[in-house]
Amino acid sequence: MARAKKNLRKSGRRHPLATVALVAIGLLVTGAAYTGFSQTAATAEIDLSSPQTIEEGKKLFGANCATCHGIDAEGTPDGPSLYGAGAASVNFQVGTGRMPLAFQGPQGMVKPAQFSEEQTLQMAAYVASLAPGPGLPDSQYLQGDGDAATGGDLFRINCAMCHNVSAAGGALTEGKFAPALTGVSATHVYEAMVTGPQNMPVFSDANLTPQEKSDIITYLQYLETEPSVGGLSLGSIGPVAEGLFIWVIGLGVVIALTVWVTAKSN
Repeated sequence: MARAKKNLRKSGRRHPLATVALVAIGLLVTGAAYTGFSQTAATAEIDLSSPQTIEEGKKLFGANCATCHGIDAEGTPDGPSLYGAGAASVNFQVGTGRMPLAFQGPQGMVKPAQFSEEQTLQMAAYVASLAPGPGLPDSQYLQGDGDAATGGDLFRINCAMCHNVSAAGGALTEGKFAPALTGVSATHVYEAMVTGPQNMPVFSDANLTPQEKSDIITYLQYLETEPSVGGLSLGSIGPVAEGLFIWVIGLGVVIALTVWVTAKSN
C-alpha cells in the first residue's frame, strides 16, 4: 500500500478518492453559501407599508387563510375576523406555526412554520393594512439587555400562574394549556404579550411598558442560560412532579430494599 502511494506521488497522478473529496467539499461550500444567502434574504427588513408588499400578502392570504377567515378577512364561523389583529398577531401565529391550523381543537399547536419570514411579513402587512392593530415590536426591546431581576418579579406577578414560575408551562381548563416559554424567540414573546393569543390576556403598554416587557424577556433568557441550582429539575413543573417522583421512585426503592433485606435474612 505504501509503495502504491509512493508510486502515485512520483507519477503525478491523484489519489482515486481525491475527486470524491473535492466534490464533497464543493457541495458543502455551496450549501453553506446558499444557506447564508437564504437567511440574509429572509431576515432582510421589509417595508410593511409598501403597496407591493401588501399586494403579495393579500395573494398569500387569499390562497392560504381565506377559507377560515373570509376572503376579505371579515371572519367566518370557522375563524375570527382579523380586522384590528395587527401585524404582530399575524407574525406570532404564522411564525410559530400555529396558523394555518392543522385541525380544529382547544387551541392552536406549535409546529414548523409553513411560510418563510418574508411571506409571513407580507401577510402581516396585508392584515395591518385593513385596520389599526398592534405592530411589530421595536428591536431595541428584544436584545435581552433588560433588568432580569425586575423581569422576574413582573413574570411571577403576571405570568407564573399559567406558565409556571420557571416558564415550563402548565395545564388550563377544557384541554387548553399555557405553553412552555423555553426556546421561544424574543420577538414572539413580545408579540404574545401585546396580542394576547388564545387564552392569554393582552398586556398593553398601559399594563406593562415596553421596557418592562423587555425585562421579562431578559428574565426568560436568564432562565434558559442558568443551570438548575437544585440539581435534577424534573421538568421544572413544580412540587407535584417532585412529590410524584418521591412516591413512585423513592417509595419503590424503599419497598424493593425491604423485600431484598427480608429475602436475605430468610
